[in-house]
Amino acid sequence: MNVKTKTAEKEIAELLKVLGSEVRVRILYSIGHGEACVCHLETVLKKRQAYISQHLMVLRDAGILDTRRDGKYIFYRVMDPGIFSLIETAAGVAGISADHLPEFSEPGTLANCACPSCGPEYSHEEI
Repeated sequence: MNVKTKTAEKEIAELLKVLGSEVRVRILYSIGHGEACVCHLETVLKKRQAYISQHLMVLRDAGILDTRRDGKYIFYRVMDPGIFSLIETAAGVAGISADHLPEFSEPGTLANCACPSCGPEYSHEEI
């Protein structure tokens, strides 16, 4: 076995390991094709900020998520939307039809959130 193949196999296995968490798949679908800050993910996922942040860090370290800072807020987005095709393929292999996959979330504006997406100067047309 050559070293190049072994490295590729290891990288693929590591990616699949990261995606092997139900919460991480839900986070990806909650972010969808846009971006979201932790306060929005808390609302959608109904989980604590610290719990979500741990999973976001794993996804970011794996190169699946990218970040953008706006003041003290960090917004997360999926780096390569092809990750959703991989999840859909895995669902098909597992015998799960596409209509049973999570829907992409659009968290919208939160009344008690001070992040730039919810602030009064924000317009949803800008995203």
